[in-house]
Amino acid sequence: MDVICQAKSGMGKTAVFVLSTLQQIEPVSGQVAALVLCHTRELAYQICNEFERFSTYLPDVKVAVFYGGVNIKIHKDLLKNECPHIVVGTPGRILSLARDKDLSLKNVRHFILDECDKMLDSLDMRRDVQEIFKMTPHDKQVMMFSATLSKEIRPVCKKFMQDPMEIYVDDEAKLTLHGLVQHYIKLTELEKNRKLNDLLDALDFNQVVIFVKSVSRAAELNKLLVECNFPSICIHSGMSQEERLTRYKGFKEGLKRILVATDLVGRGIDIERVNIVINYDMPDSADTYLHRVGRAGRFGTKGLAITFVSSASDSDVLNQVQERFEVDIKELPEQIDTATYMPS
Repeated sequence: MDVICQAKSGMGKTAVFVLSTLQQIEPVSGQVAALVLCHTRELAYQICNEFERFSTYLPDVKVAVFYGGVNIKIHKDLLKNECPHIVVGTPGRILSLARDKDLSLKNVRHFILDECDKMLDSLDMRRDVQEIFKMTPHDKQVMMFSATLSKEIRPVCKKFMQDPMEIYVDDEAKLTLHGLVQHYIKLTELEKNRKLNDLLDALDFNQVVIFVKSVSRAAELNKLLVECNFPSICIHSGMSQEERLTRYKGFKEGLKRILVATDLVGRGIDIERVNIVINYDMPDSADTYLHRVGRAGRFGTKGLAITFVSSASDSDVLNQVQERFEVDIKELPEQIDTATYMPS
C-alpha cells in the first residue's frame, strides 16, 4: 500500500524503505523495479550506499545512482549494459535519462521520495517529480518520507497516492531530539569569528558541522579556520560533483574534524561522529533549524547545538523554533559540562 511517513531525524527512515523495497523486489534482468528520488546528490549517494549495504546477501539485485555533475554518457552506457533493478537519483538527471528513453520506467513497482517536503516545496523540482511520476505505471506502491511534514504539504504528497497509510511518529511538539542540548549566543556579525574560535578551543568534540547561509561565506570561513590551524574542510554547491563527494567521504571517514557547510548537508546526511552543530548563520526557518541540528545527536545519542543570533530576524526564527517544537533554548552558559553533550 502507499505510505506517507514522518519520523524525526536519525531514527532510521532510510532503513525502512530500503529494507521493505529489497524484501518485495523480484529482480528481472533489464527492468527497473524501484525508483528513489531525493533532492541532493550527497543524499542520493548515501541512499544508494544503504541499498548496497543491505543487499550484500542478495547478489541478484543491482543498484545504481544517477545525478547531475557526472557525464550523462556514463549513465546512458550503464543503463544500456548493466541495467539496475533499483535506481536512486535526483529529479533533474532522472528526468533527462527518462526523456531520452535511456531509462525505462514502465516496470516500476515502487516509487519513493525521501525528504519529500523539500522536493515538493520547490515548484521546479515538483514539476520534474510529477513528470517522472507520469512515466511510471498507474499501479505501483508510492512511499514518502521526511522528518518535517507541515500540514500544508501533506495534501500535495497525497495527490501522488491512493488512500495512503499515514504514519506520523510523534506530533510536532515531540520532534525535539532527546539528548541534544541546545543553546544560543547573542552577538554582532563582527563578533562571530572570534566567538567561533573560542568555542572550538573550549569545546570537546568528535566532529563538528558549522552551518552558514551562502557558498561564499562557507569558502571564506573555511579559509579562516584553516589559517587558524583548525582541521577544517568545506562543502557547498559551488564545487564540482567529484570534489563534493571526495570531501563528504573524507569527513565521514573522520579525516577532518570540522565541516563548514551550506544547507546542502542540512538534511538526511548521516555522519555518526558529529556531536556538535554550530549555526554560524541562523537558518531561514524552524524546519531548516530542526534538520540542521539533527545532524548531531543521531539515534538518540548526545549532542550539542549552538546558534549565533545577531539580528532581530534571527531572534524571530529562534522564537518560532521554540514555539513550534516546544523546546526551551537558553543562552550559552560561561561553563558547559562536557558530560551533557559527549558520550561517556
